[in-house]
Amino acid sequence: MLPYLTPLASLVDRQDNARTLHLVRPNMYGQWLTEIGERGRRWLASTGFEPRPNNVGLFPDTDGELEAAVVVTHEPAELWDVAAAIPALPSGPWLIKGDDLEAAEAALAFAMQSYRFTRYRNDNTQQPMLVIGDAAARQRARILAKSIYMARDLVNTPTNDLGPEQLQAAVEFVAKEGGAKIRAVVGEELIVQNYPTIHAVGRASPSPPRLLDLTWGAPDAPKVTLIGKGVCFDTGGLDIKPSSSMLLMRKDMAGAALMLALARSIMALALKVRLRLLIPAVENSIAGNAFRPGDILTTRKGLSVEIGNTDAEGRLILADALADADDETPDIILDAATLTGAARVAIGPDLPALFSPNDGLASDILRHGNHVNEPLWRLPLHAPYSRYIESPVADLNNAGTKPFAGSVTAALFLQRFLTNTPNWAHLDIFGWNDESRPGRPRGGEATAFRALLSFLEERYG
Repeated sequence: MLPYLTPLASLVDRQDNARTLHLVRPNMYGQWLTEIGERGRRWLASTGFEPRPNNVGLFPDTDGELEAAVVVTHEPAELWDVAAAIPALPSGPWLIKGDDLEAAEAALAFAMQSYRFTRYRNDNTQQPMLVIGDAAARQRARILAKSIYMARDLVNTPTNDLGPEQLQAAVEFVAKEGGAKIRAVVGEELIVQNYPTIHAVGRASPSPPRLLDLTWGAPDAPKVTLIGKGVCFDTGGLDIKPSSSMLLMRKDMAGAALMLALARSIMALALKVRLRLLIPAVENSIAGNAFRPGDILTTRKGLSVEIGNTDAEGRLILADALADADDETPDIILDAATLTGAARVAIGPDLPALFSPNDGLASDILRHGNHVNEPLWRLPLHAPYSRYIESPVADLNNAGTKPFAGSVTAALFLQRFLTNTPNWAHLDIFGWNDESRPGRPRGGEATAFRALLSFLEERYG
């Protein structure tokens, strides 16, 4: 296990003296009150408890000791309701009773809320634990929670401890754990094996750029290719970012962390796919050999790209990875990247922007996002905006000529590197919780992980 991965200790199979956490919908609160006895009813009334979603109430036994708790859920209940209750619960074991939330979802909520990033400081706070007797539900929750923890840890780790080399170590760990094969193309070998834009973006860093290529599953199974942007730090290059925009740039590899977490769960859940994970891992640094504004790069696909801005580097490294993936004509390609600020301006930090030329594929992903309460928002691949990324001297310009529709033009740029695979979806994510909410503490996040996994399980499970 990588030494800094946060341990998962919030789920147990049995424990004596567990208290009960009741999940109650607002329209069932009155009936529930009749079931808990006079003492509980009077206590909740005296404390002014109101049956609003995410309200949590604690009530004592005859000796004045805490007996149980209640959390009012939404209609229907969702895992975030359970997560909302956990900060109010004293440490120790708890059982969940009531409503129709699946056991695995409740367990995952406990785990997601219990996450702490403790690599650089101790946090010995005792947390509540969930007693869950359903072994299958407990195992599923552990698989998903460990994958989410891993992604969060990777995004939260600063670049002095997580550059391209350390990201490779994380991928190698996951490959070994899942019985997968991994190939790493590093440094000048990227030129030899025709990944020129990955090399160009990362060559100024003392940590050499690399392409990480993980494969797993039966060769004759449907091919699923995941691609994650792995820019471990982004200075902006010679078009340097202002300091305020650089502070969170350790999270510019959140697309890679998300897809690595998804790959880990696919293998652990034994989905019937031929999995391929591609992570171009680089630092966009500044040095005498950095790529420059005005340079013209020839990509793996053979398309030439004029560099309009060195801070539009993510689409360059994804271009080579997408072209490589497309050569195999997989059943589906999913890519994720912290690609544009324009997506965040348009729909905020919580909603990943989804782009796909395939209406059926987009609809399925959106449906699963809504189903697991992790929604996405589809934005258009509006073809006329392709004129914004034209170049008078090359096939494409990586930055565009207009300050409009930045997330759309970035997605249109990526689409140019796919010719054989109609089932492609691109997610422009934030990869970070900028404030704490139930189950989603401030910091790195595996954005859209549950939505994508639910989609893949239905399609290939």
